[in-house]
Amino acid sequence: MDRARVLIIDDETDLMEMVSLRLEANGYQVIFASDGQEGLDKARTEKPDLIILDLMLPKIEGYKVCRMLKFDEKYKHIPVILFTARAQEPDVKLGKEVGADAYITKPFEPDILLDKVAQLLKK
Repeated sequence: MDRARVLIIDDETDLMEMVSLRLEANGYQVIFASDGQEGLDKARTEKPDLIILDLMLPKIEGYKVCRMLKFDEKYKHIPVILFTARAQEPDVKLGKEVGADAYITKPFEPDILLDKVAQLLKK
């Protein structure tokens, strides 16, 4: 069976590396992007099985990246986990409005992120 491909779009290199190590240790293949435009481009060309998306990104913010993917017939099936330090209720509500499948706030428990990834990939 092919390994599920996870695209991490985040501009915090240390965090991306830590999340990547955990995902790879659990059998996932990881792709990186460090800004919203690169993430959008990689989502369209690499067609990952799941996207972990930060909100506060250079070039294009995470909400807009999520909206552009979720409102496009070709990509709307890809689960998106918004992964951010923004924990206010209006932020979470906006995440739902742009089509995110899950919302995880930083700092986070790695096992919670891994469980959510596994859950969304089973759908």
